[in-house]
Amino acid sequence: MRASRSAVLTLIAAATLVLSACGDPGSGGGEAEPTSSGSAGLATCDPVAGDKLVVLTDDKGLQNADNIIPAVNKAAADANPAIIDALDTVSAALDTDKLIQLNKAVDVDRRTSSEVAAEFVETEKLAAADPAAGSGTSLTVGAANFSESSTLAEIYAAVLRTAGFDVTVQTVGNRETYLPALQDGTLAAVPEYAATLADFLNGKANGADAASVASADVDATVGALEPLAEAAGLAVGTPSAAQDQNAFAVTDAFADEHGVKTLSDLAATCGGLVLAGPAECPERPFCQLGLEDTYGLEFGEFKSYDFGLIGQAVLKGDAAIGLVLSSDGALAG
Repeated sequence: MRASRSAVLTLIAAATLVLSACGDPGSGGGEAEPTSSGSAGLATCDPVAGDKLVVLTDDKGLQNADNIIPAVNKAAADANPAIIDALDTVSAALDTDKLIQLNKAVDVDRRTSSEVAAEFVETEKLAAADPAAGSGTSLTVGAANFSESSTLAEIYAAVLRTAGFDVTVQTVGNRETYLPALQDGTLAAVPEYAATLADFLNGKANGADAASVASADVDATVGALEPLAEAAGLAVGTPSAAQDQNAFAVTDAFADEHGVKTLSDLAATCGGLVLAGPAECPERPFCQLGLEDTYGLEFGEFKSYDFGLIGQAVLKGDAAIGLVLSSDGALAG
């Protein structure tokens, strides 16, 4: 489902929860015909309305490792290693829970990305040890046109300023737009997503039909990304623990009632599930097909929704489980 991060960029501005690489969103609440009669020998677990969404751990690695990673113009990185050094401190401080809170502050609480970024840098004590490392050097940090990217770009910029760089932030657009600017040095750095960038660069280098080089293993994914980035005139920093990728959520009440924390728990406990997702979900390897093939989950019914409505459908008890993004601010406690 997240085979191309660029597919997300055109959709995030329109919805709190955003679909990646699934084509157009679903039908806004329409229903498809039931796809299965339920798992043999397992009780049907009906939807349970709740107050909060709980992401079930993808314990078998269905999704690729889309960890946040700094992407930097290679010439700029070679000229001043302090750029990647500064951005790596952000990676070291960032995990998925913190990313969720950053997104909540902007998308739910309606604070500005720059305000939230400044607070994060101060709270996490990310000021550079050498305040003159970038003295006299001007940089532009790029952001894709959705709020998470803007907030991360503002964090990158704020940390680089503490190292003495003169930094501006520019929202550029989708990957097809900002990557050439990063390669030619118009942009010095952009917050990126390891698995999606690896497959994007691999497709550019080896053709659109090239086999994926990404996996659920972040180290292996970054290992595949690094030579592709170098060949494209880029350098990448250290990946953070923060991931923005497809995830599957149930309500807190459903998780408590059935004692499930992982997708494997769910497969061992429940049959006849109602799945909520975009219209393409039943045919996608990172959505229903992947849940069936990787976990053995079987579904009694699939309900199609526009991506931004999936979480609410699960919360209201219209579906037992739904596709979300792992870093969405709506998941904040």
